[in-house]
Amino acid sequence: MRSLARKSVLPLTLVIVGAAAVVGYAAEESHPSRTTGSHTGHGKSGASSEEPQDQDPSASAPPKNGNAYTPRRTEENARIGAVFEKDDHGSHFCTASVVQSPGRNMLITAAHCAFDADAGKPVNDLVFAPDYRNGDEPTGLWKISKVVVDDRWAKSQDEDLDVAFLVLDAKQGKEIQDVLGGNTLGIDRGFDNQVKITGYPTSRDTPISCQNRTTKFSDTQMRIQCTDFEGGTSGSPWLADYDPKSHTGTVIGILGGHEGGGDEDDVSYASYFDEDIANLYQRAQDED
Repeated sequence: MRSLARKSVLPLTLVIVGAAAVVGYAAEESHPSRTTGSHTGHGKSGASSEEPQDQDPSASAPPKNGNAYTPRRTEENARIGAVFEKDDHGSHFCTASVVQSPGRNMLITAAHCAFDADAGKPVNDLVFAPDYRNGDEPTGLWKISKVVVDDRWAKSQDEDLDVAFLVLDAKQGKEIQDVLGGNTLGIDRGFDNQVKITGYPTSRDTPISCQNRTTKFSDTQMRIQCTDFEGGTSGSPWLADYDPKSHTGTVIGILGGHEGGGDEDDVSYASYFDEDIANLYQRAQDED
């Protein structure tokens, strides 16, 4: 992706706070490789490569920082899922996660996952499969009814604004946050944070996770080293400060931004969450 003009970062601190529902998960599952994907996209959306080494995070020695592993099913991981077009009969091509909102019906992902830049409009037939594993969808598919991106990203694909908020339809009278809880949104958290990233490579039907510290790539971009974050992981949340008592963490970034998240599987990027992202989040609430 060609280099685009940078914006200055405006100081702002924002954490959106709310209650989270508890969903019980425990067992590790198998993970056959998915080898084909029909969705071709931007950055780390839609392409497939090799499967990462499987590691069990419940072992006595945790995975080394920067190494991908297959996470267990937990309430923390349950609110992260795969994004499909129309239904789950094709390949998943991006990742999204539940973020707390007054409407209790919102996801966060990369803008390039949900907005067709060539057509100049949002993709209108997306569905979300939280905690998707090997075709199993514990809470089913959730239809995405609205895509909200910054107008500047829509017009020029400004990599500093590669963030989208997605509004979901209710399912059986419940909003997704009522079922799975949600993470808070962290604005202006700085460039040095210990985070966990979880995403869905298109080549797999199970997610991968990785822990490491973020670094500063530019005034408007963060960088992290994590193995095997290939096509399909665009939109993966960068989660800090997960609290097992409240069952919430803080999303401080989304895999995307520079080069659509990066052109190497082992190095990923995220647009820095500044006032522009706070304003976009507010706009998504206002349009809900």
